[in-house]
Amino acid sequence: MRLHPFAAMRPVPELAPAVVSPPYDVVTREQAARLGRDNPLSFLHVVRSDIDLAPDLDPHDPRVYDRARQSLDRLVADGVLVRDEDPSLYLYRMVAEGRSQVGVVGGVHVGDYAGGVIRRHESTRPDKEDDRTRHILALDAHAEPVLLAYPEQRELEQLAGTAMGRLPLYDFATDDQVRHTVWRVPHPRPYVEAFADVPCAYIADGHHRSASAWRAARERGAVNARHSGDEEYNWFLAVLVPARQLRILPYNRLITGLGGQEPGRLLSRLASLGRLTPASSPTPPRPGSFCLYLGRRWHRLELDESSIDRADPRRALDVALLQERVLGPLLGIDDQRTDKRIDFVGGKESIAELEARVDAGAAALAISMFPTSMAELIAVSDAGQMMPPKSTWFEPKLLSGLFVHPIV
Repeated sequence: MRLHPFAAMRPVPELAPAVVSPPYDVVTREQAARLGRDNPLSFLHVVRSDIDLAPDLDPHDPRVYDRARQSLDRLVADGVLVRDEDPSLYLYRMVAEGRSQVGVVGGVHVGDYAGGVIRRHESTRPDKEDDRTRHILALDAHAEPVLLAYPEQRELEQLAGTAMGRLPLYDFATDDQVRHTVWRVPHPRPYVEAFADVPCAYIADGHHRSASAWRAARERGAVNARHSGDEEYNWFLAVLVPARQLRILPYNRLITGLGGQEPGRLLSRLASLGRLTPASSPTPPRPGSFCLYLGRRWHRLELDESSIDRADPRRALDVALLQERVLGPLLGIDDQRTDKRIDFVGGKESIAELEARVDAGAAALAISMFPTSMAELIAVSDAGQMMPPKSTWFEPKLLSGLFVHPIV
């Protein structure tokens, strides 16, 4: 696959901890507004610029994208963000709970996305694509990276090990106890050559950003009479991490109604699907099992392994089994993307939130999932299939604001 060095626009080191923010799509407007309220340097003013406008304004109003551009220009004019003089690659290491992941930061080509070298596992929504496409075109930049996983490549890991022996550009911890360290790679050719031998990469986080980058490139190319395919707008910002280093956490479910049935009736119907027992732990022990919180008690459902079609990578996913056997037939939830009765809670703190929301009456049922594995993600992607919604939750999340990729 192709890898492209670029001259990043990035924060001056002493201000980086104040600039960085969570990705635009993991915080609500209220959360983003709270984080950005007392911090004019926060990159949320760029990626969630709606927080600086009237709360009732349509988040897709043209003024939202204009404000994003104004916020980016202000950070540049004030010397908070400075562009590197020469094209480079970067290494971005995150350490959380004793686990480390190291990614190469650079540009990847929209042609590799369109051609299946960069592989997908999730369908995208047109409205979200529209939003990020307009954001890219308004900024003349990619403001947030896509997280890509690639097969293990010993040469790349050796190159990274050497580069990380140098003085970093940034080295700080965020409030969630994740340590972020970044190095510049001023001589990127060995990395570019090594990635030429990588056959494919997999989108871990950022399906809408990838699709939007492709759309933005098409729009720019359509009005460029000299379009060659090598212009900067053809490359989008990515962090490429060895697949084995990535950590997928459970993406759990909350259901606000039981479809008109009593809890006892639902439990009886669940028992017909496999082995239903009281659960001593709220986390499923293995694939094909689920923990359900109902009536202030945890129950464990284990499906009969012989009933699972392991030959079909998508149908064998726990999230697909849950839809096929529980959500659809027992609860009447046929489309997780649109049904208002289902909500999703991802990450390491999600069990406490599940219990609290059911106990408070905000939900009737919580379902704790066994996490999807990277092997499952790769198998589904390689088969050209799409996972059900909210199948994966990656942690730690890449920070926004460390790298901006100008496309002009």
